[in-house]
Amino acid sequence: MKSFFAIIFLAIGLHFTSSAQIKKASLQASGLTCAMCSRATLEALKTLPFIDKIDTDLNNTTFLLSFKPGAAVNIDQIRAKVEDAGFSVAKLVLIASFDKVAVEKDAHIQYAGVTFHFINAKQQVLSGDQQLTVVDKDFISAKQFKKFSAQTTMPCYQTGMMAGCCKPGGQTVPARIYHVTI
Repeated sequence: MKSFFAIIFLAIGLHFTSSAQIKKASLQASGLTCAMCSRATLEALKTLPFIDKIDTDLNNTTFLLSFKPGAAVNIDQIRAKVEDAGFSVAKLVLIASFDKVAVEKDAHIQYAGVTFHFINAKQQVLSGDQQLTVVDKDFISAKQFKKFSAQTTMPCYQTGMMAGCCKPGGQTVPARIYHVTI
């Protein structure tokens, strides 16, 4: 009987773990000057395998991205597609659903296969849908990057990487960290 309950709890735990996902994003691109520019960016974003649907707001040069349920979202691939189309990311806001996740300033949190570093976040517990603004280099202006640099002493903010992470077999490799604000 104990093993039956253990299996039930394991299944429930796996369900909640697998439901941790970045659900949507609002991407503002800079450098778009015409409908053809927006179209090129839209077509590039559509090629990402984790994109389910894209809505556009041409007045604000914003793309509203919906991600496929259960799909792993690669934030750097989003930026790369915008850059491949000839433009840059001016702002990226992720919408993710949290279930009682404690955060605080300069905390590294594992979420949906991604490591987030919370910059300038007060100590709190996140539940439900939350908006996280990515504040890494290449996701914001140089002026904003400098402003956020003053709010942390952790070296990972400058590089976007955390040194000393291990792969099976003992190799140390840097791991990507995304810096966000709430």
